[in-house]
Amino acid sequence: MKLDPVKMQLLKTIADLEAVPEGAYNVRDNGTLAGRNTTAHIDIVSKTDKPGIDIIVREGTKNERVDIPVLLTQTGLKDLVYNDFYIADGADVLIVAGCGIHNDGGELSQHDGVHTFHVGKNAHVKYVEKHYGEGEGTGERVLNPTTVIEIDEGGSLEMDTVQIKGVDSTYRKTSAVLAKDAKLLITEKIMTHGRQTATTDFYVKLGGDGSSAHVISRSVAKGQSHQQFLLSVDGDAACYGHTECDAIVLEGGTVSAVPKVNANNVDARLIHEAAIGKIAGDQLDKLMTLGLSEAEAEEMIINGFLK
Repeated sequence: MKLDPVKMQLLKTIADLEAVPEGAYNVRDNGTLAGRNTTAHIDIVSKTDKPGIDIIVREGTKNERVDIPVLLTQTGLKDLVYNDFYIADGADVLIVAGCGIHNDGGELSQHDGVHTFHVGKNAHVKYVEKHYGEGEGTGERVLNPTTVIEIDEGGSLEMDTVQIKGVDSTYRKTSAVLAKDAKLLITEKIMTHGRQTATTDFYVKLGGDGSSAHVISRSVAKGQSHQQFLLSVDGDAACYGHTECDAIVLEGGTVSAVPKVNANNVDARLIHEAAIGKIAGDQLDKLMTLGLSEAEAEEMIINGFLK
């Protein structure tokens, strides 16, 4: 696999990789396959009916990692990919995804990814996804991830998503259905600035007794950017759901949160928390007394908030 310096820097930013990864990986470069490797426990197969891959994690897989980054450097390219993950019963795997767009041209560059997770009984998945945009061009950088999650009895999935910066528009849609004793943890962090827009749309169905879900969203809206947080949780069994939306608005940024929780079972326990506001003045004052400028103090607070 050969990548130029710009693409290697994107790879480092979205996946913390400075060289070709070890183990299983699939690198997508401007809509085509740049490199792939499989292992004894993890297979990656190209789809034949549409763009995308099937990632098959077999029984007996423990503490292995799969890297599936996407790189876009071609202005005007609109890339669409469908990835299906089949996680066998009892398997344990780390999946590192993400997309980096470098757009130096005047046309819109866009990546839409549809990821479907089939998590087997008592299996565990940690899924890390980073989105990032850069470039000197006037063309927009657009990312629209869709994630569909099905977790069987006793299975669990941790999903850690980050939008670092530079993404002009994003619509992030996630839906999940949980069986008996299944667990879901989603942590989302988003930064927007300028006139960027970001919408997060979560739906979780707690369908089995003992199932639980925690959804945590933290975001910062700067400039004239706008963010929207949509959330719906259905508690259809003796389950537990907790959702949390915390946002900081700066300058002319705006954020709206629209939560909905539906307790459809007498033993469903559902909690939602939301807090949106500016940085407290006393926090800035305290840091400035330590010698920081107002801008430095603000940056430190934001970094701590999104950590």
